[in-house]
Amino acid sequence: MKDFSLREGDAKTSIFGSDEMLKPSPVERIPDAPTTPEIAYQMVKDETFAQTQPRLNLATFVTTYMDKYATKLMNEAININYIDETEYPRIAVMNAKCINIMANLWNSPEEAKWKSGAVAIGSSEACMLGGVAAWLRWRKKRQAQGKPTDKPNFVISAAYQIVWEKFAQLWQIEMREVPLTLDKPTLDPEAALKMCDENTICIVPIEGVTWTGLNDDVERLDHLLDEYNKKTGYDIPIHVDAASGGFILPFLDPHKKWDFRLKWVLSISTSGHKFGLVYPGLGWVVWRDKKYLPDEMSFSVNYLGADITQVGLNFSRPAAQILGQYYQFIRLGFQGYKAIQYNSMQITQYLHDEIGKMKPFVNYSDRVENPLFIWYMHPDYAKSAKWTLYDLQDRLRQSGWMVPAYSLPQNIESCVVMRIVVRQGFSRDMADMLLKDINDAVADLEKLEYPTTTRIAQEKNIAVESTLFTHTGYRCKCKK
Repeated sequence: MKDFSLREGDAKTSIFGSDEMLKPSPVERIPDAPTTPEIAYQMVKDETFAQTQPRLNLATFVTTYMDKYATKLMNEAININYIDETEYPRIAVMNAKCINIMANLWNSPEEAKWKSGAVAIGSSEACMLGGVAAWLRWRKKRQAQGKPTDKPNFVISAAYQIVWEKFAQLWQIEMREVPLTLDKPTLDPEAALKMCDENTICIVPIEGVTWTGLNDDVERLDHLLDEYNKKTGYDIPIHVDAASGGFILPFLDPHKKWDFRLKWVLSISTSGHKFGLVYPGLGWVVWRDKKYLPDEMSFSVNYLGADITQVGLNFSRPAAQILGQYYQFIRLGFQGYKAIQYNSMQITQYLHDEIGKMKPFVNYSDRVENPLFIWYMHPDYAKSAKWTLYDLQDRLRQSGWMVPAYSLPQNIESCVVMRIVVRQGFSRDMADMLLKDINDAVADLEKLEYPTTTRIAQEKNIAVESTLFTHTGYRCKCKK
């Protein structure tokens, strides 16, 4: 008699002929018995199937493509803990090299051999570190002056990324939001300064706004802030949230002043796993000089075999992303990064122009400043349409595309828009496929006999003006 116990799992077990494949995966309790690695692998793998192909996900900013050598290098470093410098001392050096490279891309004036910065798990942690440094500097100065330190605040536009709300909540720092308007869709420097006072730890302009793809005018902010600080005697600094723009501007617009060339820019954060072209999660923050990085942010331990000092909210962290970033710097060089970012921008411009020609749509901005842009429904078209951009999002998802529809931030939240982010790995042919699917989806939606549920809901809350308002290169007129 043959032994059919192999269904229970052994070296001869067929994965999809095993008893395990008849059971649901564990939810509340660890299974009683082990299973073969092949079966365990398949069970986990089956739960990770993407609902769409990563390269068709135009909602995410995160890198979904690296070449096979970068992937191989990072996979081989999966077990390396960056913080264990005694075992992997060259990783720490490699990390410092990456910080140097980025500091010099951002025109750091620091003369030290090793520039002042830190690695982070994404731009969120990098933003936190920049914010904490500004808060600690402000607090130390206030304490030296014998002044209270219980009411710190920072100023940012309403188009902030969610990390800044977390920062405000976790450190109990008031976040003062500069409202966006239809004629001022980026941070208004004059309005920002009106919100400042002696308790302001910093102003945070954004290069590559998540909501719109536009850039705040850091140079003008710096100029007005210099006058403001001289007049008031304050020394309010700037932290630039360059999660996206930090890896776009140095390559495509190197003459634009937004970085350490400006007097009051004391720190900059970016995302290595966005346009830094590295798999998640990786972020970086650089300070203008070591004196702007408070000593209180450096923590040391000696229980790993040596004295190790680290700046960061997290301690143990993967080294693979650092290797990936350094590999990309070596592999691509300045010209390689420039070529990739240029292609992404050209495809973005192409999509922007073609979507702008479609009858139902209007581009939010005449300008493309980063490899992403947004558009909204033409007010005249929207009056009689039986569908909304949320319906278009759903139709595109059925074709495999992730193209998000969402309402804009506070004060212009009645504007519903769609956004495309173009990343490395998105080609002109793919752009043409997307445009065809958008046209096909619109043609299908135009055949609807009755309004969709989202259209009915929108009619209850939003009235769209029938005339199109054009101003300063930005065109959107939605009104409650």
